[in-house]
Order: sequence, then C-alpha cells, then structure tokens
Amino acid sequence: MKKIKNILALGVMCYFYTSCSVSGPLMVSNNEVGPKTGVAKRKIFLGITFGHTDLGAITAAKKGGINKVGTVDWKVQGGLFSKTYSTVVTGE
Repeated sequence: MKKIKNILALGVMCYFYTSCSVSGPLMVSNNEVGPKTGVAKRKIFLGITFGHTDLGAITAAKKGGINKVGTVDWKVQGGLFSKTYSTVVTGE
C-alpha cells in the first residue's frame, strides 16, 4: 500500500511540474535575421482573458526596434493554470 501511495504522489508531482510548449515559424523573408529580437506576449490564467493584447508581428517588431523583419515565430507555452502566447520577431 505504501508503494502505491508513493507512485501516486510521484505521478501527481510530475503532473504539476510539467508543461507543454509548442512553437513554429510563421514567416521568413529575404532580409537578414540580425541581432535584434522583439517579443509580444500575453499570459492567460485559468482560460480567462481580460482586455486585449496585440500579439501581431508589427507590435513585436516595434518593441524590438526592428525595421527589417527577418523571421516571425509563434510560441505557446502551457502550464497547469496558465498559458503564454508569444510572437517573436528577429531582424535588423
């Protein structure tokens, strides 16, 4: 019985400490990737959203001071109670 409790406790602990992350490319241009990176992100708790956050590539480029966009990537990170949505832009 003690082994079952330990295995169950380990399983519950692993569940709480794991998260899921998905990312992928949205756009690639002929411009150089460059040293600058701009990120637009939004964190949502318990699936409830309040207000509006612009996750567009133009917003991310402005935040990074990028004039020539090289790549645009998206990323979603999920946890137990929250998710983070991000748009990442690289360029010059």
